Amino acid sequence: MLVAMTASCSTLRKSTSEIAEDDLIITRKYVGDFIEYRHTGPENYEGPNIIWIKTTMENQYGKISAYGRRCDFAAGDRLYLRRIFYSPGIVSGYWVYVIENDGAVSYRATDLQHDREVFIKTWFE
Repeated sequence: MLVAMTASCSTLRKSTSEIAEDDLIITRKYVGDFIEYRHTGPENYEGPNIIWIKTTMENQYGKISAYGRRCDFAAGDRLYLRRIFYSPGIVSGYWVYVIENDGAVSYRATDLQHDREVFIKTWFE
C-alpha cells in the first residue's frame, strides 16, 4: 500500500512540473504608442466601418486596421495586439485578434491587415 502511494505521488509531481507547449504561446504583443486614427466607412452601406490606427511602430506594422466608427485611444497610449482563442464547440476553435490599450478600450482587428496586405496571424508566428 505504501509503495503504491509513493509511486502515484512521484508520477503526479513529475506531470505538474512539465510545461505544455501550448502554455508558451504568445497571446499579447506590443505594437507601439497610439498617435492618431482615420475612419473609413462603406461606400454602399454593405460593408464594415474600419478605423486605421497609426502607432509609433508604423514602420514595422503599418497602419493597423480594426472594426469601428471612432477610436477612443488617447495620444501616447501603449497599444497591444491580443489574440484570443474561441472554441464554440468541443472539436474546433479559432483565433480572434483585438487591439487594446492598458485600460478598458479595445477594438477587434481585421484578419487581413490591409495596409501591408498581410494576415494578422503572421505577426504571432
